[in-house]
Amino acid sequence: MASTWEHPRLITAGLMSLPVALLVVDQLVSRSIRLGPLMVGAPALAAVFCTPLGVVAVIAIAIPCVVLAAAGNLALGTANFWVQLTALVLICMGAVGASWIRERREDELARTRAVAEVTQRVLLKPLPPRIGDLALASVYLAANEDAAVGGDLYAVADVGGRVRILIGDAHGKGLAAVETASYVLSAFRRSVRQRGPLHAMVTDLEEDFREDLRDATAAQQDPMSTSLALEEFVTAMVLEVPEKGEGPTFMINFGHPSPLLIDRGQVTVLDPTSYAPPLGLGDLDHAHPPVETVDFPPGATLLLYTDGVVEARNRAGDFYPLADRLPGWAGLEPEELLSAIHSDLRRYVGRGLSDDVTMVALHRTRPS
Repeated sequence: MASTWEHPRLITAGLMSLPVALLVVDQLVSRSIRLGPLMVGAPALAAVFCTPLGVVAVIAIAIPCVVLAAAGNLALGTANFWVQLTALVLICMGAVGASWIRERREDELARTRAVAEVTQRVLLKPLPPRIGDLALASVYLAANEDAAVGGDLYAVADVGGRVRILIGDAHGKGLAAVETASYVLSAFRRSVRQRGPLHAMVTDLEEDFREDLRDATAAQQDPMSTSLALEEFVTAMVLEVPEKGEGPTFMINFGHPSPLLIDRGQVTVLDPTSYAPPLGLGDLDHAHPPVETVDFPPGATLLLYTDGVVEARNRAGDFYPLADRLPGWAGLEPEELLSAIHSDLRRYVGRGLSDDVTMVALHRTRPS
């Protein structure tokens, strides 16, 4: 059921009735108590909740009620009445102007959100609910809820019997992080089309990402800005999972939080034996990124996430204990699991998120 506050016409009608109600009460009580000045509050409140036309409607009721209240109290024509009426007119003019400005800003914000939502859909394409034996789900929460998009990223690609999953977190904040994330996603989509082995794909991913950064900053006139742009990096995780059967699952960790394996009510942290440098910093280590083999048995669920989940703090300053919470949700399907974590995280933090939150869950169904 929609809230009353979501119906501007009901709010306008209520504020139009306020001066009338005050006028009736004013005529019933002693003349020593004058409620006429309180009628000024109706146009002021209308500026907050009503459209400009609604404010005018409230004013059309408020001014006659003020005049009638003054007449009933034998104050019509006194100096105090003219001061009160002048103040009311000034407040009414300000109320109409404030309502018009508010409505314009709300329209601008709505357009900005619509653009952000389209941008998010372009960058973070919805995951298919199922690929082979894998059930997939994702959730993305930008720290800036008005922007709806941030520096976290994820993508999935089917490369002929094997599924490659990318999750990452761009360094920095704001539009710069969104731009960096877009370069990584573009490079991932190009590199997976080559259908080469995983180590070759991530090498192409690194090279394409750095090339895109160089191309984007080549036209910048400020050498300092160009230098800083070329130092952008993204912590990431790349997984290659067999689409069907129990083949090996491969993982490369580019300085990203380790995935969690949920199997038979137990939670295992899949820490790599060694990390690759974050994407964009591959020139710091010329060795091939280490490819790890991890266990992902039928009936198990893999949870990938960004540091915005485990670094979220409650009011006491304690980090969100993701791994400790997961056993209680071990039997849930991926979408239900992410919904449970999301709700629990919101309750735990108790306020707005300070960083972007992204999670991807994969469940390998048991053979029938």
